[in-house]
Amino acid sequence: MKSSLLCLLLAGATLGTAAAQTPATPLATAAPARPALGPTQLSGTVLDGAGRPLPGVNVFLKTTFDGATTDSLGRFTFGTTATGTLPLVCTLIGYEMQETPLALPGGALVLPPRRLRESRASLGTVSIVAGAFEASDEKRAAALKPLDILTTAGANADIASALNTLPGTTRVGEEGKLFVRGGAASETRYYLDGLPVQSFYGGSTAGVPARGRFAPTLFKGTLFSTGGYSVEYGQALSAVVGLNSIDLDPETQTGISLLSVGGSLSRTQRWDRTSASATIDYTNLAPYFGLTAPDQRWEQAPQRLGGSVRLAHRAAGGGLFKIYATYSSQRVATRQADPEAAYAATGRLTALQNENYYLNTTYRTALRRGWSLHAGLALSREHNAVQPEPQRIEEVERTATARVVLTNDSASTWFNLKLGAEATAQRYDLRYQATSEAPTYTPGFLEKRPAVFAESELSLAPRLTGRVGLRGEYSGLLRQANLAPRLALAWQLGGGQQVAAAGGLFYQSPTNDLLRVQPALGFERAAHYILSYQYQTSARTLRAELYRKDYRGLVRFDGYNVLNAAAYANSGAGYAQGVDVFFRDRYQTFKKVDFWVSYGLLDTRRQFRGDLAAAVPTFAATHNLSLVGKYWFEKLHLQVSGTYAYGSARAYHNPNLPGFNQGRTPSYQSLDLSLSYLTHLAGQYTIVHLGVTNLLGRDNIYGYRYATTPDAAGRYAAAPVRQLAPQFIVAALLISINKKSTGDTSVAPD
Repeated sequence: MKSSLLCLLLAGATLGTAAAQTPATPLATAAPARPALGPTQLSGTVLDGAGRPLPGVNVFLKTTFDGATTDSLGRFTFGTTATGTLPLVCTLIGYEMQETPLALPGGALVLPPRRLRESRASLGTVSIVAGAFEASDEKRAAALKPLDILTTAGANADIASALNTLPGTTRVGEEGKLFVRGGAASETRYYLDGLPVQSFYGGSTAGVPARGRFAPTLFKGTLFSTGGYSVEYGQALSAVVGLNSIDLDPETQTGISLLSVGGSLSRTQRWDRTSASATIDYTNLAPYFGLTAPDQRWEQAPQRLGGSVRLAHRAAGGGLFKIYATYSSQRVATRQADPEAAYAATGRLTALQNENYYLNTTYRTALRRGWSLHAGLALSREHNAVQPEPQRIEEVERTATARVVLTNDSASTWFNLKLGAEATAQRYDLRYQATSEAPTYTPGFLEKRPAVFAESELSLAPRLTGRVGLRGEYSGLLRQANLAPRLALAWQLGGGQQVAAAGGLFYQSPTNDLLRVQPALGFERAAHYILSYQYQTSARTLRAELYRKDYRGLVRFDGYNVLNAAAYANSGAGYAQGVDVFFRDRYQTFKKVDFWVSYGLLDTRRQFRGDLAAAVPTFAATHNLSLVGKYWFEKLHLQVSGTYAYGSARAYHNPNLPGFNQGRTPSYQSLDLSLSYLTHLAGQYTIVHLGVTNLLGRDNIYGYRYATTPDAAGRYAAAPVRQLAPQFIVAALLISINKKSTGDTSVAPD
């Protein structure tokens, strides 16, 4: 374990001297760099999309005072003593700002004509919003920003938990993952800087919900799309979560986090064009459960040791290189209530050991003639050793994905162009024993899956924008190919209002537990149809969305004999339809209150896996409601956050009754609370945090497990499914050391 982690650290240090970041669009014919010949005299013209001269354009070199304004013929000329490479900026009200890197060789430099695109913002921004919630530094009025994940009560700094407060999601408390619009957790795909993350969640066992592996502070933006997403994203039937990491860390600092269940230490170093950081964290819940729940059946309370290194470098030419490597190791063992006679008294033991390695490296730069390049490579290794008594399961998954995307935002005034290709290699191996004395079953498979995609955003009219794309994939394991066309339209109504529509086809390979039994399967498919309305200002967002998903080719098998490969086939189908509503108000209605309300109505049926008939799946709830509020006590430097979550009854199969999935759980309800106090400790910016989940201690039941054989009376014994820790309390002390700015404790942490 130590040698593998050392290899990752050495790799990060070795690659750290390579290059990287840029402005968006390069100058096509700028002269190559050569020894300076004194001052540079720049001249050129600026035109509109139709080739007409643009007078009054402000043309200047960024970070200098050198520039000029175009005359009535769109011409400009000015001199500069600056050397090297600097961004040349062209701005004019009503047109999109253009920023391109320009080498300054000295002497006369005649530039090719610059063409400015008419700004959509001058007409009011028309963007594709159907199915997508986006939050980033550039979109300040978006649904959730990264810091929302840290300050939302009940999220406990977990990305998936925070996203579960948005519409379209169902709270499946026993798993802790994202279940979107009637889709299983495996139908949501996660991307980090454009590269898929094969194992987003840490290991988990029954009764212990999973948590995401990544800290929210790593990211500058989050895209959560519940349908109709871009052809950039594949292998996702229901939803996509796109995470964009920060570029260069803003400053040198040390972070210390002391938690009631562990702690972490981080160090960030910032140079002129480079930043590097390292983090190590440790979590051990044994002391906590020893105090709060000594009667619970923990053979080994959850423990986790993890660490990460991150490097970012901006090259002199403007390219940006980023590398991120992480390692984590987890241990947990529990005894869950079980209806089988052999385990009725003591419960069934389930032990888990999990190790994960992940490496993500990307490079982006501007090319010639308006093109830009974004390339990346992701490597991961996931090892799980699970012992659900009396079985023994060991699985290893290795994945590598390479990706190249070319974008031209200057292809035309009315459209852009994006072309991409990616290749994934995946190796999966399993060792399975029904008992310690049984023979070992060792299936596995090798997948090689290339994909290509093309997409363009179109300005169809002053208030009408479209997006059209096509994605193609081929699976070497399945020996099948697919083509996925996707289309989206957005029409601005004025006054911050717009309507949007999206639709298309989405394909996904069957999950590992299916392919390891029968690799001769086909792609599963979902068709999305979405219609949305949105009203948005700087302080308020109102959104309503109608959707329909049609599933085809879902995998089915014999639920009484899951190892019968002959029974596996893509014969399952289903649908999911409903309406989602989201409203957020940031300090508008109430001066010091930021709140949002999410509601989802879901109607879904499907027959897949071992289902005996088409029915409501066990992970779907008809009604889902989240109320989130944050109040800032300015004089006390204290933020109070509360979250109330409600989910209507979920289905489960009761073998004692006729029919299939005819049982219904009680409703899910939880009230969460957190307090964040801002202060200075020894002159360093400090946050004191206290969080409580399920404040009222409600006993949420998520279904029932039934014995495989009936008792003497002909009935199947049952045991409820619930979390081993239905309520959780965490206290934290977060200290930032060596910050250039001391931190303003009079401003809410948002």
